[in-house]
Amino acid sequence: MLAQHKSGNRRVLADSIEWVYLEKPHYLMPDDAVGNEAFAVTRDAMKADKVVGVSKLVMGRRERAVILEPRDEGIVLWSLRFGDEVRPEEGYFEDIEVEADPDLVPLVQKLIKQKSARWSTNMVSDPIQTSLLKLIEEKKKLLKPEKTAKGKAAQRPHRTSSISWTL
Repeated sequence: MLAQHKSGNRRVLADSIEWVYLEKPHYLMPDDAVGNEAFAVTRDAMKADKVVGVSKLVMGRRERAVILEPRDEGIVLWSLRFGDEVRPEEGYFEDIEVEADPDLVPLVQKLIKQKSARWSTNMVSDPIQTSLLKLIEEKKKLLKPEKTAKGKAAQRPHRTSSISWTL
């Protein structure tokens, strides 16, 4: 639930928030007919005025600053990084030469054009998670009971220890 800011929830121009503050998107959905209408009216009004809503809420036991951004037919709630979590970029780039070699720029542009592709979520897939999910599926298959010709589950032999006891 959105917390009321001391001076009420604020609206700011959508292009006034730098991308570096955006942390994680969450999609908002209305949950009934009345909510549906309020959702659509709020979304369209914010879109028309080119503003986003700024508020705070508690997520994961932590108060978070958030913005509500109208997008297409929905609203995206972005959790934000706090101001002290973002460093200004000025100091990072001060040792970089201002002008690039004009003879090299077209060559690099050609290379970039050759290597460019359309965005796909596969470009940022997690190979470790993919491998783990595959391993889990393989383990599940081993745990399923085998079927006999009559359709009944076959009895698996009990595993025995390699240690045998004699009297």
